[in-house]
This record gives sequence, C-alpha cells and structure tokens, in this order.
Amino acid sequence: MSAVRGAKSPPQQVRIIGGRWKRTPLPVVIGEGLRPTPDRVRETLFNWLGQDLSGLRCLDLFAGSGALGFEAASRGAARVVLVEKLVASVRQLEAIRQKLAATQIEILHGDALRLAGKLGAGTFDVIFLDPPFGQDWLPQVLPDAARLLAPGGVLYVEAEAPVAADLLAATGLRVARQAKAGAVHYHLLQSVSIASDDND
Repeated sequence: MSAVRGAKSPPQQVRIIGGRWKRTPLPVVIGEGLRPTPDRVRETLFNWLGQDLSGLRCLDLFAGSGALGFEAASRGAARVVLVEKLVASVRQLEAIRQKLAATQIEILHGDALRLAGKLGAGTFDVIFLDPPFGQDWLPQVLPDAARLLAPGGVLYVEAEAPVAADLLAATGLRVARQAKAGAVHYHLLQSVSIASDDND
C-alpha cells in the first residue's frame, strides 16, 4: 500500500475479490502514505499469479489494509506474513485476522527493511512490495526481497515509475509481466536464473 502525491483520498474500505472470503470488506485506515492497491490492479495481479495459491508462502512488506495478503490467503496460500509499521493499521489487521479465523496469517509490527533483514533466505514463494511512493524505498528493500524469494518464486512491485534496469540487474531479477493503471506502475519480477532455466 503506498501513496500517490496529488491523488484523491483513499476509499474507506476495499473488498477481497476472490477465493473463500470473496466480498469480505477490509477497512482502510486513513494515514499518511497509505493507498490500497486498486481492485482492477489486484484482479490483474491474481490473474498473473493464478487464482489458486494453495500451499504458497507469501510476504507483504508494506501491508497497509492487508488487501494483498488477505487476498492471497483467501485463495489458499499456506502462510502469509504481513509487515506493517503504523499501529492503527496493525490493530485493524489483527481484528480482521481474528474475524476470519485466518490462522495462516502472521502479522509483524515494525519497519519493513529491519524485519526483512531478519527473515530467512528463500522463505517465500510470492512477495508483495507496495512501498510509499516518493520515499526511495525500492532500492533499499528490493535486495532483501530478492534474497527472501524461494527458487521459482515471484516478486510483485508497485511503484510510481517502472523499476530501473540497473536495480533489476543488481538484484538478479527480470520483469516477467508489467502494466500501468493511472499513476501506478506494477510489475511481476522473477529471478534471471529461473527465467534462463525456463528457456533452456
């Protein structure tokens, strides 16, 4: 979840769009830097990922409303770790997890970069990165995210501009899919080595 300068105010709630908890509302805490991923972007993302995420391990380093993480859990993900710094958002995430009895979801309160450094390498099959715009988060957090990605895993990135080629090269990632919706550029990244293996 991130912020777009000059964008209209975020909605008061979003809804899970697929899976066992389809149509479940997720309240959006109003705060600086918070912007839920639009429904049409989430729909495209989960078309890319596949509708069934059964057994996958997912990480959302900037959870916000939890839209991406709860969406993944709704579609069968076995483990979903949500990282969020804003106390009000963490409380809201905890309330939703309790309401849904979503035992596969773990919520970590703290700084994304610090917590990412503590997680084990190759731990996650899908990683969501939607940091606040205009704060230069991506160059800081993408190397750790690449380290956390399991073989064959994918990394989803939302940003205010296309991910820079030199940053991709430095982290050993490539763009597998990308699109744009309004001011939001969104990408599905994968390891260059995995992409090369697929082409052999």
